[in-house]
Order: sequence, then structure tokens, then C-alpha cells
Amino acid sequence: MAEEKTAELKRLFAYEHKAARLELFIRIVYSLAVLLVLCVYGFIAEICMLIQWFVILILGRRSEGLSNFIKGYMEYLVHVISYVCWMTDERPGIMPKPVEIYEKKK
Repeated sequence: MAEEKTAELKRLFAYEHKAARLELFIRIVYSLAVLLVLCVYGFIAEICMLIQWFVILILGRRSEGLSNFIKGYMEYLVHVISYVCWMTDERPGIMPKPVEIYEKKK
């Protein structure tokens, strides 16, 4: 019988009452590093979006590689935004790691 991997879901923008004062000062330096990576990643993603536009215009379809790169940027952005906006004390990794984002339909 094949073993199934169970994914642990974590709500990214949940309210956290407790906040560490020391983390508030660490966050300033750490956020700069994260935002620098985010800016470089975003710049490259913008170039990929421009190339994707031409691919769609000329071929009438999307490039999977370009789409995956752009999706990775969007997932990294959503993954780090709760830390940068003081919603959590849990530090995200500076370098992007694979995450998946789902939309809950009501």
C-alpha cells in the first residue's frame, strides 16, 4: 500500500496576541535581507512576465517554465508578507522555499 504524505496546512495571516520585543528589532535587519531577495526575484519575475506576454501573443499558449517561475515569486511574496507586516514573529527563510497557496471557496 502506498504511503500518502499528509501536508500540514498553516494559516499565514492568523492573529497572534503574543509578540516579542526583541524580535521587533531583529525584524528590521532581517526584513531588509528578505526584501532585497524579494526585489531581485520580483525584477526577474517581471522580465519573465514580459517574455510570457510575447510567448502568448506569438504562440497562443503559455510557457510552463515561465509560469512556474512567476508563480514561485508570488508564493514567496505571500509567504514573507505576514512577517514583514508585523503579523507574526515566525521568520521566513531568506531564500525562497516551495510553498503552495490555496483559495478556500465558500
